[in-house]
Amino acid sequence: MNLILLGPPGSGKGTQGKRLGEFLKIPQISTGDILRQALENKTALGLKAKGYMERGALVPDEVIIGVMEERLGQADCSGGYLLDGFPRTVAQAEALEAMLTRSDCKIDRVLSLVVSQQELIQRMVGRGRADDKEEVVQQRLKVYEDQTAPLVDYYLKKGLLKVVEGMGPVEEITSRLLKSLR
Repeated sequence: MNLILLGPPGSGKGTQGKRLGEFLKIPQISTGDILRQALENKTALGLKAKGYMERGALVPDEVIIGVMEERLGQADCSGGYLLDGFPRTVAQAEALEAMLTRSDCKIDRVLSLVVSQQELIQRMVGRGRADDKEEVVQQRLKVYEDQTAPLVDYYLKKGLLKVVEGMGPVEEITSRLLKSLR
């Protein structure tokens, strides 16, 4: 099963992606994790992405799409995967669709976590990561609203979207996500 997990920063995509990946026995692929690792290892990709990440802006499509194509081609993805944080724009979704069509694959379901803005800010500022200062958090939420939220309509029109309440105990949210796959 090939899945996409959508939701604003702080919505629990990382936590829920890991849980779903383990439950479904598919890799959770987080662009945020891939980019933070590249930054930590000071790779060319990491250095290229650093300035964008520090400003709370999206890393350019050509960088992300190249990384994702490489990652999805790895052996552990042959039985399915869960994408967390990609695609982030309609252009990336279209590039993903073209990439998958070339390899005779498709996305089976898109799950969208919904969480209130106030809760998102509390969650992110409380994480204590370098990119979670309140002003950066506000910018990341604005970028999400402007550039990523249109994906909800994009996947709704394709009949792939399921909206899931992202508030409450972690186990309850996981249960809701799993039910939405039936």
